[in-house]
Amino acid sequence: MILFKKLLFLLIALVFSSALTYSATPDSTLVFKNENTVLKIEHGISIFRDPAKSLTIHEVIGRKFDYLNQKVPNLGITSDKIWIKFTVDNQSPAENLMLVVAQPAIDSITLYRLDDHKLYASSKLGKFKAFHARLVNNPNYIFPINIARNKKETFYISISSTDQIQLPISLGTPKVVLVNDNSKNILFGIYAGIIMILYNLFISFTVKDPSYIYYIIYIFFVGLTQATFQGYAFKFLWPDSPWLAINSSFLVPFFSGITTALFLKRFLQTKLHTPKLHIGIDIFVFLYFIALGAWISGAHTTSIKCLQTLALLGSLYFLYVANVIRRKGSRPALFFLVAYTIFLLCVVIFVLRNFNLIEYNLFTSYILEIGSVIQITLLSFALADKINVYRKDKEQSQEQALKISKENERLIREQNIELEIQVNKRTEELQNSNVTLNLTLKELKEAQSQLVDAEKMAGLGQLTAGIAHEINNPINFVTSNIKPLGLDINDLYDVIQKYEELDPDQDIREQILAIDRFKKQIDIDFIKTEINSLLSGIGEGAKRTAEIIRSLKNFSRLDESDTKPVDLNEGLESTLVLLRSTVPPYIKIIKDLQPIPLVECLPGKINQVFMNLITNAIHALKVKENPAEEEYIYITTSSVNEHVVISIKDTGSGMTDEIKQKIFEPFFTTKQVGEGTGLGLSIVFSIIEKHKGHIDVVTKVNLGTEFIITLPLNIQ
Repeated sequence: MILFKKLLFLLIALVFSSALTYSATPDSTLVFKNENTVLKIEHGISIFRDPAKSLTIHEVIGRKFDYLNQKVPNLGITSDKIWIKFTVDNQSPAENLMLVVAQPAIDSITLYRLDDHKLYASSKLGKFKAFHARLVNNPNYIFPINIARNKKETFYISISSTDQIQLPISLGTPKVVLVNDNSKNILFGIYAGIIMILYNLFISFTVKDPSYIYYIIYIFFVGLTQATFQGYAFKFLWPDSPWLAINSSFLVPFFSGITTALFLKRFLQTKLHTPKLHIGIDIFVFLYFIALGAWISGAHTTSIKCLQTLALLGSLYFLYVANVIRRKGSRPALFFLVAYTIFLLCVVIFVLRNFNLIEYNLFTSYILEIGSVIQITLLSFALADKINVYRKDKEQSQEQALKISKENERLIREQNIELEIQVNKRTEELQNSNVTLNLTLKELKEAQSQLVDAEKMAGLGQLTAGIAHEINNPINFVTSNIKPLGLDINDLYDVIQKYEELDPDQDIREQILAIDRFKKQIDIDFIKTEINSLLSGIGEGAKRTAEIIRSLKNFSRLDESDTKPVDLNEGLESTLVLLRSTVPPYIKIIKDLQPIPLVECLPGKINQVFMNLITNAIHALKVKENPAEEEYIYITTSSVNEHVVISIKDTGSGMTDEIKQKIFEPFFTTKQVGEGTGLGLSIVFSIIEKHKGHIDVVTKVNLGTEFIITLPLNIQ
């Protein structure tokens, strides 16, 4: 806070020091050399303050003035009477000059001139006098003075003001001073025009009406037309372009006419109110472009005449269009009609003045400008009136909405009573219906449960039959080998018994020869080979039985209710082992099981998916009308972007698009009655969905069907 105060104090000190910079430098003489330029009275002014406001010019001349080292004196707001002093040396050929103090806010100002020790006083000017009492009809204070060539004169000016005292002072010939003043007036007019354009632009964005944009473009070209006719455009806009100066006499009125037509169409909404007359405006625009073509081709005189004729006819046509729309009750059309009528009257006065039928004076010389101002003002009123129309429409719409709201409220109250009666009645009916629906729902759930159980039993029956068939083969293999193995073992027992019956007291050799003859009789070498073969067969049967039991265990996983990482290739192998007995000899299963990462899943459920899809593939090949000598089922696995993809494809008859759209619907089946419940693929879809995967079907009639399962590695 302290630092802020210090900075503020420093800033104030700098401001006052710059505003009031005095020095002891002697008075500087300002030299006026060029009569075609304005001399700015800068760095040559001395100042004296009279707090009592009582000193006369004779008393002030003898006082000491302080040199003011500023370009433009800025004395702030003060109650003192300010005296300034400066000396001018006229080295130009002009003697009649004008001294300009460009500060209209001064309350009182008097100029004194000291020449050869003679004091000359000019008139006392200020706000206390009427404006027409000024020496020159100008908002600034202008003093006509006379300085002989190659002569110096000292000037004293007394100033009093309750406002800010800033003194931009300049010296020049009347011609140059008035021209500069005229330029300032033109710039002020441009400033006023820009304000008007910005105002309408703001209104356009506020009310969101493009009519204001068209109006801005319209008044721009109207103003540019007047500036072109008065010569200001050549002077200020394109002073170095003779081509534009020559062609602007056609191009500016051309664009003025085009923008007038566009503004008229938008402002009066001619397309809505008078569609046929709207086309007429488009025709005039087209004729304007034909005149432009004539100008470009070099026929300048003809094009100018065409343009003037079109402007005249177009103005009359626009008045007619506005009158037609006015009769329909359009307020903007009324404003437009009045504005254009006044402007055309001004044009008539302008023409009559040119033919010397009306006296040339200040009024008639600016008649077109007056007409344009009145026209633009009335159109501005019309656009402003549209805001009132918008507000009135809004109020009417709000009032209408309020009436509708009250009427709706009354109707709602009446309807609520009726609805309450109907609701009570309907509620009773719904309660009765709800009881019926609950019974029906219970029956449907029981039926669905029975169907799901039937599907499970069908799958279990098929699985049991397959397992029984698979286990029966190795068991038969074992049982068929047991009897011959027993006979062979009995023969071996006989040989062993004969060795045990050897009598050492008798002829051993004869007994050994008898045993050898017995061994040849039973063919001991064949028995050895047969025993090894029978044991090998029994071992193979036991191995195959163990494999079936292991596959059944891997398939069912009945003891696992939680997800766990599983190798899906192993699940496919187990499923194929259990379904091996159901595969006809002419169906070849081709596997391409790539190494894949473990998948977080419910293994029993996923194996059920494999069982259903492979069973469907086998069924599709069995019922194929014209099967080939060999049909195929292709099973492939792969890993793609944190997902595992399993494809089960058959060469069956395929499906139509109509059937494809329904295969996952519960109870839909293409099998014969009694062969399926229609829940297999529905269960498959729900299992895959539960694992946050998806299943795609690619099928074509007579070419087969492919089911593509995509499972994420982790379902969390």
